[in-house]
Amino acid sequence: MISVDGLTVEFGGTTLFKDISFVINEKDRIALMGKNGAGKSTLLKIIAGVRTASNGRVSAPKDAVIAYLPQHLMTENNRTVFEEASQAFASIFEMEREIEALNQEMSSRTDYESESYYELIEKVSTLSEKFYSIEEINYDGEVEKILLGLGFTRDDFNRQTSEFSGGWRMRIELAKILLQKPDLILLDEPTNHLDIESIQWLEEFLMTSAKAVMVISHDRAFVDNITNRTVELSMGRIYDYKVNYSTYLQLRKERREQQQKAYEDQQKMIADNRQFIERFKGTYSKTTQVQSRVRMLEKLDLVEVDEEDTSALRLKFPPSPRSGNYPVIAEDVTKKYDDHIVFANASFTLARGERVAFVGKNGEGKSTLVKCIMKEIEHEGKLSVGHNTMIGYFAQNQASLLDEELTVFQTIDEVAVGDIRTKIKDILGAFMFGGDNSDKKVKVLSGGERTRLAMIKLLLEPVNLLILDEPTNHLDLKTKDVLKSALQDFDGTMILVSHDRDFLDGLVDKVYEFGNKQVKEHLGDVRSFLQKKKMENLRELEKSAR
Repeated sequence: MISVDGLTVEFGGTTLFKDISFVINEKDRIALMGKNGAGKSTLLKIIAGVRTASNGRVSAPKDAVIAYLPQHLMTENNRTVFEEASQAFASIFEMEREIEALNQEMSSRTDYESESYYELIEKVSTLSEKFYSIEEINYDGEVEKILLGLGFTRDDFNRQTSEFSGGWRMRIELAKILLQKPDLILLDEPTNHLDIESIQWLEEFLMTSAKAVMVISHDRAFVDNITNRTVELSMGRIYDYKVNYSTYLQLRKERREQQQKAYEDQQKMIADNRQFIERFKGTYSKTTQVQSRVRMLEKLDLVEVDEEDTSALRLKFPPSPRSGNYPVIAEDVTKKYDDHIVFANASFTLARGERVAFVGKNGEGKSTLVKCIMKEIEHEGKLSVGHNTMIGYFAQNQASLLDEELTVFQTIDEVAVGDIRTKIKDILGAFMFGGDNSDKKVKVLSGGERTRLAMIKLLLEPVNLLILDEPTNHLDLKTKDVLKSALQDFDGTMILVSHDRDFLDGLVDKVYEFGNKQVKEHLGDVRSFLQKKKMENLRELEKSAR
């Protein structure tokens, strides 16, 4: 049991949260929720022990292991993937080496009656007892199992970590955490760099093998699947619900309605009393009553209503100019780098108005094919974009193309036309650029903020083919709902590259699966695709068992 007692965090004259307390028990699977800036990552860091609170403390049993996966990290560059993952057992290997060194020292000494020799025996005995009490583990087997589950191949095991992208390094760090079998796993946006199959593997692991988990994630399906408790940070307080995320949303809505009613009742009471005070403040016979009501209003605890949920904002694309019947036609498209084939002979036709998802493991060519469509890279085979096709393209590098000297508001004001101009502030607020943030210059924005701004800009431009490559990585759940709602109303053709099942659900009616150097077409939505894949995997297991 890990106890959070009276935590308060203050910086820059503002209080992030005040006097919050709760307990994390074994088998708790907690979703930590709240709007961006509420202090979720800060709270996780304090529980992990990498940051200190202004007040309060976190208590845990002496031998408790708390493992923390931050959003951004770097692994060592001078180890292989297997060696780096094996660092999870570094303390055990060090203990084994120490016992061996002490045993060698004992065998070489002859001062059997000396006090230092008895101390040596005591030390060896204590360490050995601790070492042999550790459950016997096939360390290499455990490392292999976890790395394969997270999407690495056996060929990757002996490659240097320096050869891998940030997303794959994140997986190595996640492997180290899972191998430690900690009492509490703290995860900050763990699915950002995982493909659908790896996310499903991680879900299964956390549900069946983890002791306690606390996670911040914008992936609703992931959160719903693994959690049984939701802790919300709002306006410096916490609300603790013993339910998963979807049920919490309903309870939160009911809580806000109750708060709103209590607020309105209190405001009416205040108005009535102020009217009484104003009316009778000069009347001698009412002096006592007037003073009593003044004191009562001074001591009154005002009812606060939680921040409004901005996901109700409807963001509509401008009407799409009509494209030709087939915005994209691919015939035997192949992409290779020297001898390495990414995919071969990909053929498909996108009809006007179709909505498709590109899914598959990382590195199988989803973004590469998008770049081929955008004519950013060369390829073999024929790939044509149809008549009057106007493409709106979102990729992570779109953020780097923004004008750094403009403010957030000016960036959007440049592309907004018609009625939407009156809603720019609301739209910016929905994408977490509320208040003074709209006056910030682009050059001072973080990478995530630039990505969100590039997304808003794209939403306001008149296009008829939308290509979105991992559009949700820097969006919280509410903002993602705003985007999804806008995409549902979009009347053009759409290609979505995403690992976010909940986001894709209801947005696409066809799935293209990338894997084994092929691009396979699956008719139906993402749910039917995943159900079919699980059946295929079971059949593959049966085949391999024969």
